[in-house]
Amino acid sequence: MSAGQNGHAFPRNTLHRLDSFTIKQQGILRDGRFNKGTAFTPKEREQLHLRGLLPYTVENLEAQRARVSLQFKSIDSPLQKYIFLTALKERNETLFYNFILHNLEETLPIVYTPTVGEACVKFNSIWRVTEGMYFSQDDLGSIRQIMNNWAREDVDIIVVTDGSRILGLGDLGMNGMGIPIGKLSLYVAAAGFHPARTLPVLIDAGTNNEKLLADPLYLGQRHKRLENELYYKLIDEFLVSAADKWPKALIQFEDFSNDHCFDLLEKYRNRQLCFNDDIQGTGAVIASGFINACKVVGTPMKEHRLVFFGAGSAGVGVAETIVKVMETSGGLENLAARRRFWFVDSKGLVTDNRGDTLQSYKVPFARDDVPKDGQLTSLLDVVRMVKPTGLIGLSGMPNTFTQEIIEEMSKHCDRPIIFSLSNPTSKAECSARQAYEWSRGTAVFASGSPFDPVEYNGKIYVPGQGNNMYIFPGLGFGSVLCNATKVTDEMIITAATTLADCITPEEISSGKIYPALPKIREISAKIAVNVMGTAYRQGVATLSPRPVDLLAYVHENTYNPEYLPTSVEAKHSAL
Repeated sequence: MSAGQNGHAFPRNTLHRLDSFTIKQQGILRDGRFNKGTAFTPKEREQLHLRGLLPYTVENLEAQRARVSLQFKSIDSPLQKYIFLTALKERNETLFYNFILHNLEETLPIVYTPTVGEACVKFNSIWRVTEGMYFSQDDLGSIRQIMNNWAREDVDIIVVTDGSRILGLGDLGMNGMGIPIGKLSLYVAAAGFHPARTLPVLIDAGTNNEKLLADPLYLGQRHKRLENELYYKLIDEFLVSAADKWPKALIQFEDFSNDHCFDLLEKYRNRQLCFNDDIQGTGAVIASGFINACKVVGTPMKEHRLVFFGAGSAGVGVAETIVKVMETSGGLENLAARRRFWFVDSKGLVTDNRGDTLQSYKVPFARDDVPKDGQLTSLLDVVRMVKPTGLIGLSGMPNTFTQEIIEEMSKHCDRPIIFSLSNPTSKAECSARQAYEWSRGTAVFASGSPFDPVEYNGKIYVPGQGNNMYIFPGLGFGSVLCNATKVTDEMIITAATTLADCITPEEISSGKIYPALPKIREISAKIAVNVMGTAYRQGVATLSPRPVDLLAYVHENTYNPEYLPTSVEAKHSAL
């Protein structure tokens, strides 16, 4: 090519052309996987040709973390904190996870619920750097080939969503990608998956959200959601391709709408290593909370009467898991256990004779003891009739556990169990303060998103949080480490009961039903060990020989966000 006026082979205004692109050694400063920033030692700066490109002082992780903490605390807006942490992860992955682990209680509500809900609503407008992979109908016939474009390490864990039912916010289409990204950050922080071996995926099947379709900044496919035939064809090709590309990877289904989530789980759970966190993860964590709530109130499990407000994937998943717990340790047979549940959906009490066609997943919990002329349409009427000991909300409908309902429940129950579980916080059926005040301080309360401690009548009440993070990281880690062929119901129950056992008798006496989040890595390790043990007993673990010390094996494979020495050889392979 002829030189420009200034004698350069490329005129300055064309230097960004792709055919002039080269990877320089200094690119390590912009690669979050390997960048240490000011922590590069003098020797490393010499080896990597970084002299003069960094400030003089060499810092350790503690000093860098202190600076990040100062910056983080200076930001008032939760969404801006989310953006700040996203940028930190892109710049320096090790520092990001080190900061998260040292500040769990402050950062988890930002990295995941409740702030991730706002981040998803605004995902198209705050989008900065791509993470993960996206597949649409345009990729049919090529998905397996496209997967080869993922240039990072082999994959251990995939979190996939189609954006159709994000938290309690509904159809967010492509904007739902914030959920797999956030979920995988929790897999790394809580259990110790290596971040380089995680993959967030968005199946872009369109959206029925008119606001997004009309938004000029929307980044997804601009059409209504695919009809079932084409939709399942797309999902099937993705799952078959993933199993071929990464045969040992665990696939977690996340935030799929009710019309697809049960079918997908049923079809694939025995074909490849997968589970649905909304159905099985939520089921396990709430079942664990219920086990400990029974201890707090002093009433045997088999004597409880549970009203569920919300009959979707999460609600049914919770009920099915509690049924299995009642069978295994509560002294009830399956049918007897199901008689302890009453479901309320948008049309009222779920019965087998109310005149509508029930979705298949509701049928096992439909009541057959309500006359056709006695159908109940309001939650208050159901509470009055059932006199429940537990009220569990997974409806996505805020402020529906009213003062009248909680006071009515308290008339017949000394210690009402009130689980207000819809996410994010804005969707909660009631707040912690409302539950404690309206029950006069007697409620055993848990929520989906965090609530602050409540002072009532001179006593401090610490709300429980039924956070799936207690379950899925350890469940997933154990499943992957033993090369399980599938995630069984018994592995789910094992995770739930292990979590319940992490509460001490002293904590039960004080009313706590979940352990403190700062213990999450210890909890996840225990769950992983017991899940592996169950997998080996059931014959679904294929790692051979079986590790002699499962806990030591977990610790050996746990990612710890600390800087590793850099060598010239490592540099060349990385760059």
